Amino acid sequence: MTKRLFKALMTSAVLGLSAGGAYAAECIAPANPGGGWDFTCRQIGKIMFDIGAVDKPVQVTNMAGAGGGLAFTHVVTERGDDADLIVAASSATSTRLAQDAYAGMTADQVRFVGAIGADPGVIVVAADSPYQSLNDLVEAIKANPGELAFAGGSAVGGFDHLKPLMVLQRAGVTDVTAVKYIGVDGGADAITQTVGGFTAAMSGDMSEIVGFLKSGDVRALAVLTEERVPGFDDIPTAKEQGIDVVAVNWRGLYIPKDVSDDTFNMWAERLQQVADSDEWAEAMAANGLAPFTKVGGDFQSYVDEVVAEIRTLSKEIGVIQ
Repeated sequence: MTKRLFKALMTSAVLGLSAGGAYAAECIAPANPGGGWDFTCRQIGKIMFDIGAVDKPVQVTNMAGAGGGLAFTHVVTERGDDADLIVAASSATSTRLAQDAYAGMTADQVRFVGAIGADPGVIVVAADSPYQSLNDLVEAIKANPGELAFAGGSAVGGFDHLKPLMVLQRAGVTDVTAVKYIGVDGGADAITQTVGGFTAAMSGDMSEIVGFLKSGDVRALAVLTEERVPGFDDIPTAKEQGIDVVAVNWRGLYIPKDVSDDTFNMWAERLQQVADSDEWAEAMAANGLAPFTKVGGDFQSYVDEVVAEIRTLSKEIGVIQ
């Protein structure tokens, strides 16, 4: 048997298993194995099966390319009414859609089912910083918007850049383009910039700062979540400091747009079952995620609002026209 024939037969066998009902559904992870999207598919799919939300395993397909754009385009153009398809998504998905990074694709071409965990956004300063609260920092920036800078682990226009701009805009800063941002290679480098006094603050995710909090190198001025994060209860939210911003790297799912409302509600219910399970609580604790549960229509509205806000901010800072 030739290698080509063998490969063809194996491909047919795999397709036959899927078509024949060996799997309850397929979850596309828009990246290579490892990382957040792959984690989302594998953990949520496994727990759905373990707790009986689905009666068969969920097949995971890795479809890397264009920062999630390849998978998004595949779903929109080829799988638009596939009721047995779910796709891993995160804040990066909504950010890239807002910035037209998916070759003209838009957020309303799929249906966002929900998010059930998140890496919380944070604003931190060096341990010896004069700023004792988020409002202290905001007021200093209002007074001298071009003098104080943020560091973050994403490029200009990325989510780490947008988080402090959202905070400042909600706090009444009218010209966020004047606020300096230094994008470096990852959260650790961003913290080094801040601890070293090169920037006033660092914008990042909770998972990036845990070690630096424990060592006493930084202080967190705010966590950008609805409620305080368990285990980090001494860090106030931006909301309780009067700045209504929730900016988290959420982990969730979208499905094709042209499925029925019953299918949408079915996946929302399954995802809610995972969110309520002890198995998911254990997975979050093991992977540094905080509770963040928005499922169904509530989550779709949240994504729509975030996309609109990020699009506006991205235009203001010149990332898109």
